[in-house]
Amino acid sequence: MNLSNLKPAEGSIKHSKRIGRGAGSGKGGTSTRGNKGAKARSGYHQKVGFEGGQMPLYRRVPKFGFKNINRVEYVGINLDTLNNLAETKNITEFNVDVLKQNGLISGKDRIKILGRGELAKTVNVTAHAFSAAAKKAIEDKGGVATVIE
Repeated sequence: MNLSNLKPAEGSIKHSKRIGRGAGSGKGGTSTRGNKGAKARSGYHQKVGFEGGQMPLYRRVPKFGFKNINRVEYVGINLDTLNNLAETKNITEFNVDVLKQNGLISGKDRIKILGRGELAKTVNVTAHAFSAAAKKAIEDKGGVATVIE
């Protein structure tokens, strides 16, 4: 055995169909596309959702509502979550970086601190928005609630 007579294992390589290579190939003439019609032509493309001429689902179902392109989405973080972090990891300063490191937000998320739960420690929080209850709870404990502009 040498490099000149090496072959792949029997059946390990499947050859692709050679289409349009003359009548003798058995795949000439119409090149397996049948006779005439749009599907037999080059450049044929069927629309996504096409149902053979029947009114497609995306046109049968009624449309309603709208998407406000100016909406500002916030990730809500409750006081009990901050309190849990403050006690377990001994954190007193909460900002975007700290929340990102602890897996509460990702990327460029905007943060809103919400008022569920209570704080046991004094914490300083920097976020994009605060609910009235959350701001009051933070300041009652002697902390500072700073809004990011």
